[in-house]
Amino acid sequence: MDKVFAVIKREYLERVRSKWFIFATVFGPLLMAVLMFLPAWLATKTQPSSDAGNIVILDASEVGLGQRVADQLAAFGAAPAVELLTSDKLAEAESTATRAVMAKTREGYLVLDALTATGERSRYAGRNASTVPDMRRLEEAVKQAVLGKRFEAEGLDPQRIRMLSKLDLKMDAQRLGERGRGGAGEGAMALAYGIALLLYMSIMLYGQAIMMGVIEEKSQRVAEVVVAAIPPDKLLAGKVLGVGAVGMTQQLVWVGSALTLMNFRKPIEAALGLNAGMPAFQLPSVSFGTALLFLCFFVLGYTLFATLFAAAGSMVSSTQDAQQVATPLVMLIIPSLLLLPPVLFAPNGSLARTVSLIPFSAPILMPVRMSLTTVSPLELVASLALLLLTCLGAMWLAARIYRTGVLMYGKKPSLREVLHWVRVAR
Repeated sequence: MDKVFAVIKREYLERVRSKWFIFATVFGPLLMAVLMFLPAWLATKTQPSSDAGNIVILDASEVGLGQRVADQLAAFGAAPAVELLTSDKLAEAESTATRAVMAKTREGYLVLDALTATGERSRYAGRNASTVPDMRRLEEAVKQAVLGKRFEAEGLDPQRIRMLSKLDLKMDAQRLGERGRGGAGEGAMALAYGIALLLYMSIMLYGQAIMMGVIEEKSQRVAEVVVAAIPPDKLLAGKVLGVGAVGMTQQLVWVGSALTLMNFRKPIEAALGLNAGMPAFQLPSVSFGTALLFLCFFVLGYTLFATLFAAAGSMVSSTQDAQQVATPLVMLIIPSLLLLPPVLFAPNGSLARTVSLIPFSAPILMPVRMSLTTVSPLELVASLALLLLTCLGAMWLAARIYRTGVLMYGKKPSLREVLHWVRVAR
């Protein structure tokens, strides 16, 4: 065990002292803070676009929709021109408006015809056609104009109808389980998404870091010297645990920074003038037992993929070949990210229950389910048992491949040769 601890210490200290680790660990929380507060701050400083005002409305509806749309846009500070036309003059007017847009004297033009009056469609062409806020503003103005015309036709006051129907009601969703109230629904969703992203990034980054470290030792002929002093299986265990400790250290810093930002969110918002700029939500409470289960899933999931990445690195001698060997392993992790949306929206569905039992997706998706809903103890035990058995099998397989592959140089071995290594290894 002393030799294993020596490898763990070497891997840990070598990586935490690197400039890249310090940069990622320190600037990760800073980037988190920027992503949390910068969009809301920029939103308060951004002025509405004036492009919607520099357009011409070609009104061939024959019911006066053009002026109604212009009045709706006037509420946003826009003042578009309105041309009243008959349907036979519309094509010529569109050609003239198109030339104006090409000459940059107009930003675009909006066409209102008989189909618009019946509430079917309107048409717009302009330079800002791909600007989503401007298009939504125009679409909403046309909808309100058509509705107003309908209300008047029925003898109703459009302004009063709009005042009575406008309701800015918000519903607060709170999770309720066997232990009582567990925080807001938005907070549970944010926690689940954050856990999934953190586990996915850790497994991918540090699993591939082990693989590249093995390849580097092989290319520099360091592996021969190290293997002479320590058995390959213990060397593999030390590498996996050492790099895993590095990942755990970084995650603790990131999680601690995230919790600190959440605790001091209100003062920061007040200092930036964002008291109403960001929606407030409360993270759900996490018990010690749940946190311990999160840790178990992370450790087992990391160990499963890290040992396989290390075995893959021992099979090749160059980074070019490593990408090909690592592709099947990456394909085992990618489905966890692709299946995240259906699990988030239906954590108790049959799909979520199934994928949270599969060993290659359980390390990410089972913690997500635990963050959103109450998972039965039987499912938790089954998921952990299957994951543990798969992890032990992967460690046995990886140790046999690593024992032979770490000392092999030259061409990439075939699958038959790798299977031969597994059979003859002791």
